[in-house]
Amino acid sequence: MSKLMNTFTASLSKALLVGACSLGLAVTATAAPTTTSKTATISKSSPVFLGDGGNYPFSEAVRVGDTLYMSGQIGFKDGKLVKGGVKAETKQALDNIHATLLKYGYQKSDVVKCMAMLTDMDDFDDFNKVYKAELAKPYPVRSAFGVSELAAGASVEVECMAAK
Repeated sequence: MSKLMNTFTASLSKALLVGACSLGLAVTATAAPTTTSKTATISKSSPVFLGDGGNYPFSEAVRVGDTLYMSGQIGFKDGKLVKGGVKAETKQALDNIHATLLKYGYQKSDVVKCMAMLTDMDDFDDFNKVYKAELAKPYPVRSAFGVSELAAGASVEVECMAAK
């Protein structure tokens, strides 16, 4: 009886293995991307580094294809952090982003993603009030982070990406 049971178990195991492999191949075949057009092409363009960052080791923006990746902006105006707290800094940072967008042929409506860094998450509501006033619906996707410190003692830094 034991020999019969071992033979049955071995046969059942082989059948299950074959079935699982067949199912895996079927799922893979249907999940594979299909191209119905022979005109589909993949275009990869080289990054174009824009602005020299002044005394700092970064570019103001980098354009890859039609996407503009901008360095983070703090509330600097005329080489100094604006006074007035998170609302004033947020407004100035977004004005700086707007100036960068315009400089490279983009508009606020081209912004698709932003990342906000705040040194005090209790300032999040004040940040949002200014953000909503400066950008229009549909709003870009966004992440917000609480950080311990930002350059030049800033309360907020905003980094965005734009696409045409």
